[in-house]
Amino acid sequence: MTHIELPMDLLAGWDIVVIDDEPDSLEVAEIILDAYGATVHTASDGAEGLELVRKVRPRFAISDISMPVMDGWGFIHALKQDRALEEIPAIALTAHAMIGDRERAVSAGFHNYLTKPLTADTFIYDLLKLLMDIPELAEHLTI
Repeated sequence: MTHIELPMDLLAGWDIVVIDDEPDSLEVAEIILDAYGATVHTASDGAEGLELVRKVRPRFAISDISMPVMDGWGFIHALKQDRALEEIPAIALTAHAMIGDRERAVSAGFHNYLTKPLTADTFIYDLLKLLMDIPELAEHLTI
């Protein structure tokens, strides 16, 4: 698969919250997003992630679905119930991509979802495809 060359400052000035209880997934996302200029804030469960989103007001959040304390479903429900946060786009992250998962994620309030494992080769391109479908984010991306 050939990829276009992305500018390394593509996400400069963007705060992004990544929520996952797996350190490896957090690390991959953080390294790659940071390489493209984003300021990455990480949390290991939905409750911690929700507090980060309240504090940081990121351009978007990426949340794992299966986590302890508060899972991704609880996170998106709380996010969409909060008038101050409901407009912040969120992307689900799941290791178990089954038929119907995208529809379930979208109907719960996520904009879309990414599947695990996150890999350095495809993560930024897969993420950008999803971001281009979110008008308020796409207008800030110059590729």
